[in-house]
Amino acid sequence: MKFLDEAKIFLQSGKGGNGCVSFRREKYIEYGGPDGGDGGNGGNIVFKGAKNRNTLIDFRFQQHFKAQKGKDGAGKKKKGANGNPICIELPVGTSIYNDDYSIKLLEVEDAHTETVFLKGGKGGFGNHKFKSSKNITPKKANAGYPGEEMWVWLRLNLIADIGIVGLPNVGKSSFLKFVTNANPKIGNYPFTTLFPNLGVFRYKNYQDIIIADIPGIIKNAFDGSGLGLKFLGHIEKCKHLLHFVDISKKDIIKDYQIIRNELSKYGKGLEKKNEIIVLTKIDLLTKKACEEKIKLLKSYTSKKIYDISIKDKKSIDKFLIYLINKKVTNIPINEEKWTPLKKN
Repeated sequence: MKFLDEAKIFLQSGKGGNGCVSFRREKYIEYGGPDGGDGGNGGNIVFKGAKNRNTLIDFRFQQHFKAQKGKDGAGKKKKGANGNPICIELPVGTSIYNDDYSIKLLEVEDAHTETVFLKGGKGGFGNHKFKSSKNITPKKANAGYPGEEMWVWLRLNLIADIGIVGLPNVGKSSFLKFVTNANPKIGNYPFTTLFPNLGVFRYKNYQDIIIADIPGIIKNAFDGSGLGLKFLGHIEKCKHLLHFVDISKKDIIKDYQIIRNELSKYGKGLEKKNEIIVLTKIDLLTKKACEEKIKLLKSYTSKKIYDISIKDKKSIDKFLIYLINKKVTNIPINEEKWTPLKKN
């Protein structure tokens, strides 16, 4: 299923039912009093989180949601039935913004809470509510109140244990495909990945690790260059960052700085997230050249550095052991019992 992280939809809660004008008509009772019932309330628009959803693709095919109108009141003081609400299920981590994207109205934070977003209109009063000592036969009833309506933007921020960041074409998608069940598009050119991809890494009966492949970030992404703001927004919910750097590039420190600068300028705590540096494509250089570049990067930062190659399964296995033991699940495992991934 294609990933879609943004959608605009129209919401309309139900109109309240009209009150009824009615009078008692019974045998031997010549002057029956008013007995018109109230109208029912209109249906609400409700948002609910859904664990089994991680895309907004459904809202590309359905953009209008209108709750049911309340039923009109009837004689014998019968109240009209309330309109059925519409419960819209959203992936956990979805934010709802107003029409011009200037105000954040709501965020779906868990899959257990239902939130009434737009209330249905109240039903109108029947004529029995207007009876008084001065007017014992009122012929007045209220119309139902209109519901609320508005256009909103849905914005999905991925919730993952690990977010993979880096410049375009540094091997993020290849790594995700290698270690998870995801099947992202892979190519030897920049911006092969245009949408975030999610994958789940499973090891025996231990806790699953959700990994998000964030499309390549470029310089000045923080101010909207390319699709930078959308991509950076997905990192907000990731617990840890894997910063991929292509070791075969001429100036790996400069490449590393570009991403760090974008995270810092974007703000919202991205620059403070736990980060692991991963040097990729070590198969393109000699062992000596790789060691020199690793030494150079270590002189620049004290953060943990790993070097991997998709063509070297041992390097991937070693790195995954580190992730499971230290950085993600905190579940100890015996490295001697580790079974390397089998790839053809």
